[in-house]
Amino acid sequence: MKAYDGLVSLLLASATPVFAADRAPVVDAPAGRVSGTAAGDVRVFKGIPYAAAPTGKLRWRAPVALPRWSGERAAIDFGPACVQPQGGTTTIYSGPPMPVSEDCLSLNVWTPANAKNAPVMVWIHGGALVTGSSREPTYDGRKFAERGVIVVSINYRLGVLGWLAHPWLSRESSQRVSGNYGLLDQIAALKWVRDNIGSFGGDARNVTIAGESAGGLSALYLMTSPAAHGLFAKAIAESSYMISMPELRKSVFGAPSGEGGGQLLTGAVQMPDVESLRAMDAQALTDTSAKLGFAPFGVVDGAVLPQQMVDAFDQGKQAAVPVLAGFNQGEIRSLKMLAPKPTQTAEAYERTIRDRYGDLSDAFLRLYPASSYPESILATTRDALYGWTAERLVRKQAALGVPAYLYLFDHGYPAADQAGLHAFHASELPFVFGNFDGTPPRWPKVPDTEGERALSDAMIDYWASFVRDGKPVARNAARWPAYDANQSYMHFGATPVVQQTLMPGMFALNESVMCRRRATGKIGWNWNVGLAAPNLPPVATCD
Repeated sequence: MKAYDGLVSLLLASATPVFAADRAPVVDAPAGRVSGTAAGDVRVFKGIPYAAAPTGKLRWRAPVALPRWSGERAAIDFGPACVQPQGGTTTIYSGPPMPVSEDCLSLNVWTPANAKNAPVMVWIHGGALVTGSSREPTYDGRKFAERGVIVVSINYRLGVLGWLAHPWLSRESSQRVSGNYGLLDQIAALKWVRDNIGSFGGDARNVTIAGESAGGLSALYLMTSPAAHGLFAKAIAESSYMISMPELRKSVFGAPSGEGGGQLLTGAVQMPDVESLRAMDAQALTDTSAKLGFAPFGVVDGAVLPQQMVDAFDQGKQAAVPVLAGFNQGEIRSLKMLAPKPTQTAEAYERTIRDRYGDLSDAFLRLYPASSYPESILATTRDALYGWTAERLVRKQAALGVPAYLYLFDHGYPAADQAGLHAFHASELPFVFGNFDGTPPRWPKVPDTEGERALSDAMIDYWASFVRDGKPVARNAARWPAYDANQSYMHFGATPVVQQTLMPGMFALNESVMCRRRATGKIGWNWNVGLAAPNLPPVATCD
């Protein structure tokens, strides 16, 4: 094994991509020979398979490593998206129909021409672990490649096909576990990057995992998974959420076990055994599972994910890597289904909060006052999911002695603000990637003005610099200090501005609520906050 690792390292260090201006760029990687396309100083390779997804009768197993293919593979088209629900409600995130397949484990590479030992960002798409794809135009990595960063965007199995736990499946496993197949896909993609990215001019020792929403959640999973240890050097988590997780065989925090949830699903679809379940059409099973409310999450199985995320970070067992993390001021403006139904009056709002939050109700109402309760309801859910997670992440990494950088995206532009969507969930992505024209059809259009481009250029610079050397630096923009005793963070409004002490009291309140709920073992921490909160448990030792 050591000899193999040494050989791989030698190959990666000596590999030189063949990029000629007068023909399609060609790379001869350990996985196989691929040809891509060229545009200026950027070379693009699309739809490269990194593993085989077990399908049909082999469904719900770990991804399978592929042998080196023969000949030259044309990497000029994106691979199909992983199977996901079709139809449903149209939102600002809805895009045009995409080809889908169970055999969907592919990735895309944007690399600078003549790259050598370039830093690498592996992008994990969002979509609640239910929808999304690496082919979405917003994720085009060209602007990063122009700054010397290789971008790799990946697909991974979604919904019931990627995250189902069930006793039938656990019995088949050598580790007696199930679920987390989508996470195993992500780990397989990182191993492919480790073994192949040198041939594209990348540095396999300088890989940053990055993602938004469920992609940010995935980054947290990877940081706490022993199976991902050593596969990345830094992490970027945009709008991630460190919420309570189901455990494989035990009901905890008010949720059924992972296997129990799987049994509820198979009972609802009237499947008597695993063979029958595997015989179901993948699209029909996915659509039916979504309609029945199957919610995919990582499962604490003692193997791929050994423990609750909050416990891993409390015990310092997460990857000790630099992080860049943050969230958006208006997260819930476009996700109002996550917020509780408003009360009729401010008085009713305050009465309910005082009843639910007891000795913490004064602190709660200072942050989320009754005088503006419709806005307070949105802010409550925003902070419990995204704000608390971002600050917790940077605090825990700083405590390990590694650099950690915090941001708040609070930028508005006319189309978004007029729609009541100031700094909505994922609205930072066109600025991070610089792709104003790559957003879905109903997305509030970002105006292509000098001011918007200046902000986007600064954000791309910050992200690219962090990927390069762990320090976010931008030309002609403010110096971004690490989160430390001053609790510094970057506020992205019209321009980047350094500020201190993000939303005073927000982290402490949400941390106390989480700690008390965790101590009971019976109440989860997610979007069950504010008006939707159960009565606050008594003071716990963690307060």
